[in-house]
Amino acid sequence: MSLFKSASTVSLLTLASRVTGLLRDVLMASVFGVSAMTDAFWVAFRLPNLFRRVLGEGAFSQAFVPVLAATRATEGEAGAKLLIDRVASLLALVLVLLSIAGVLAAPVLVWAMASGLPAGGTEAAVHMTRWMFPYIAFMSLVALAGGVLNTWERFAVPAASPVLLNLAWIAALLLLVPVFKRWGIEPIYALSAGVLLGGVLQLAQQLPALRRLGLLPRIRWSGSTLRSAWGDPHTRKIVGLMLPALLGVSVAQISLLINTQIASHLAPGSVSWITSADRLMEFPTALLGVALGVVLMPQLAAARAREDAERYSALLDWGLRLVVLFTLPCAAALLVFAKPLVAVLFHYGAFGTRDVHMVTLALTSYGVGLVGIVAVKVLAPGFYARHDMRTPALIAVVVLVVTQILNLILVPWLQHAALTLTISLGALLNALWLLIGLIRRGSYKPVSGWLVFAAKVLGATLLMAGFLWWGSIYIDWVTVRGLARVGVLSAFVAGAVLIYFGTLQLSGVRLKGLLRK
Repeated sequence: MSLFKSASTVSLLTLASRVTGLLRDVLMASVFGVSAMTDAFWVAFRLPNLFRRVLGEGAFSQAFVPVLAATRATEGEAGAKLLIDRVASLLALVLVLLSIAGVLAAPVLVWAMASGLPAGGTEAAVHMTRWMFPYIAFMSLVALAGGVLNTWERFAVPAASPVLLNLAWIAALLLLVPVFKRWGIEPIYALSAGVLLGGVLQLAQQLPALRRLGLLPRIRWSGSTLRSAWGDPHTRKIVGLMLPALLGVSVAQISLLINTQIASHLAPGSVSWITSADRLMEFPTALLGVALGVVLMPQLAAARAREDAERYSALLDWGLRLVVLFTLPCAAALLVFAKPLVAVLFHYGAFGTRDVHMVTLALTSYGVGLVGIVAVKVLAPGFYARHDMRTPALIAVVVLVVTQILNLILVPWLQHAALTLTISLGALLNALWLLIGLIRRGSYKPVSGWLVFAAKVLGATLLMAGFLWWGSIYIDWVTVRGLARVGVLSAFVAGAVLIYFGTLQLSGVRLKGLLRK
């Protein structure tokens, strides 16, 4: 399968997960609105998510996938299977212990993340954290399974698994919330059960695919097995790579923790407003950035193992061109067309006009740095595949410091919108620094024609943005309701797509040739 087809597969399945996730959030906003209790839920959900992103999809995947790909290339299937068994045994033991510790330490964790919650919200966040913290164990094992399947170029199953979380969440909203109301239990607690069920379903989905490949891990906790696993040089290499990667990923999550802490001290609903903006921003981030990162990582690691520097550089160049091609128009849309998107997708039920305005401010700020946010997901694997976790980690530390300095300056002025703006500015700095580093060390040599290509993309983006800006101010998106509003939004999105790609075609950009590369 070609790289573009692989990335398209991941993107389409990621789109399915984001669409179901959006339906989930729209339904949740309609049922619960924005309040201190929704803030408490998002705080509780972010805690296991924070650890999952650090230990599962973050530092672990960044260290595991390159070593697994190199082991497969040099030692064959048998060596790779032995490594999978040993890593799975150690990881499962760590996750069990971590889940127990998280349940016990829930009050401290909630206070550390959001001490500004009111008393009732803090108590609710602690209860929901205890229900959801074991979610980290299931999702970290899902990350292990996904890393294996992606290395064997089986991208569909890992990319589809997030849909199951959203379906479980929606089922909890539709089925469990009414039951909890009848029983006199705080209804938002029902979502915790939905999240935990989603983690179980995602792991269960991965197992048949691993079994068909003969790669289902054998988890053993005997003393001799654990000693052998720990003594394996490949396992030790993964752990060694995880330490700097852990720093880099932790920096991003520390930034999220600090931002959540700040938001909890702002106007009630600030955490929920930012979370709603996150959901929309994740569409372009996941559809392109995550998809390219997933596909490129094993390919870059294999090219590095074969010492094929030319292919290594070509992979990065191809990925960056796709980032510019698809992300720049998305960023422009967030800057000039955020209010219509928020109004059509969220303005129902308990989600009021003020909430639309507040989410729009946060989403527009994300548009400033969307290109950087997506580009990092392509540039960072360029370091990880070379087993260099230290450089991205050190850059991330500096970016964290810069981001928090900007928060001190901007939050008193822009309130919750400053928190998304500083993330955007930090991502631009991060991406530029990574790009310069790859070029200076000779890992990436840009192919000729970049300036002409970028100018054509920018011109098409400006024409499209003008059309969307006119639509944003010409129609009162808050007062128009029902299917008419959905239809008008669809027409503007379709028109924007035609303008953008039509302009590119007229300017001579050969899309088919670029995608085939």
